[in-house]
Amino acid sequence: MRDGKILALLSIFRIFKTSMAKTQIHPRHLNALRKFKAEVFQALAHPTRIHVIETLADGELSVGAILARVKVEPANLSQHLSVLRLKNLVTTRKVANQVLYSVRDPLLIEVLDTMRRYFQRHFEEAIAMHKHLESVQ
Repeated sequence: MRDGKILALLSIFRIFKTSMAKTQIHPRHLNALRKFKAEVFQALAHPTRIHVIETLADGELSVGAILARVKVEPANLSQHLSVLRLKNLVTTRKVANQVLYSVRDPLLIEVLDTMRRYFQRHFEEAIAMHKHLESVQ
């Protein structure tokens, strides 16, 4: 009985692993994919918009709560939220007289976290190189 459960779990794991593998994109769709990626990065090309997405990482927030954490002018925040909405990076829902925002796909948080790790790695390399150059002189 136990062996059967283990085999079933292994089978599910193999299916999951296969479904998570990199999907192949037909070459004729590559330009559309690159354009999509560029549009997402363009929407994230402002530190305030990145701050908003990071603020929403823990869950849905009202505009007032975002404003309190991001600390920009209300009109400025409104413009940034508009860009994020237009690019479908955030979703909204209305509750009474409040608009609540959330990240459309948690994968975006992972992308930003990956970019943070990328920055840290290269920043640490630059610091190490700078220290090495100082020690040589």
